[in-house]
Amino acid sequence: MLWASCAVPFGAYSIVQNFNFALKLQPQCFGGLTLIAWGQSLYYHNRWRVWTASLATIAVAAAFAVTEAILILTLRGPYYRGVEWPMMMLAIIASVMQALGLIPPYFEFAKRNGRVIGINFIFLTVDFAGAFFSLMALVAQTTFDVLGGTLYITCMVLEIGIFGSQFIWLWRVRHVRRAAKKAGKTYDEYVAEHPSKRFAHSESSDSIPDIEAGSIEPVLITPLEKCKTRESGTVLEGCIAVDPIKSDYLTYTHTHGLSLDHEKADSPEQQV
Repeated sequence: MLWASCAVPFGAYSIVQNFNFALKLQPQCFGGLTLIAWGQSLYYHNRWRVWTASLATIAVAAAFAVTEAILILTLRGPYYRGVEWPMMMLAIIASVMQALGLIPPYFEFAKRNGRVIGINFIFLTVDFAGAFFSLMALVAQTTFDVLGGTLYITCMVLEIGIFGSQFIWLWRVRHVRRAAKKAGKTYDEYVAEHPSKRFAHSESSDSIPDIEAGSIEPVLITPLEKCKTRESGTVLEGCIAVDPIKSDYLTYTHTHGLSLDHEKADSPEQQV
């Protein structure tokens, strides 16, 4: 819906700025196609009835068309008289709305360690090419419109980020994908049968996933490993060392030094 909405201010901006015909038509096509996608989501995801979803889509499209017409008729006169700030605001609003529409997917990528799910890369390539050639069309004009170009550049940068996120994820799980291919399975089928191979976030900042080996089992840092001694031989401040046999806790404080909670240390490990 954010993408469809940003077509309204950008469509008005391109018409008032008197871009070439293709650039005037592009926001209208973009808004129409995204509204159709929104209407489909009402039917498939929200389980609306066909006629209800269709009427809602048509009503929103009509409201957008009326709003854009009002913006054009209202702002064209002042712009031709030298008042440029309303048009500048339109371009900025369109750019911000488009960026906000592309940012939420990044949070989903973060949940999946960068894996891109639910976005068709053919569509993404076509959309990126549209932004690129629209930018080239602006360059070919007599004067380059900076604000209009900013919208296309913003779109391109965020979409490059989506491509990059998927590429990095593919690289990080390359060993698992190779093993899945040898087993004749997809990545998802393979990790479903071998949960230990699933690449996931570490539960703690103290866990270190062995990415290069293709394994996602974290290498845990034990409490004893945390309580390394300084060069002077003293225990790090605030460390707690656990004896794996007697489960005696050694604590270090500024005033009392090293002490046992249950009994005196009688092993080298307990004496630190």
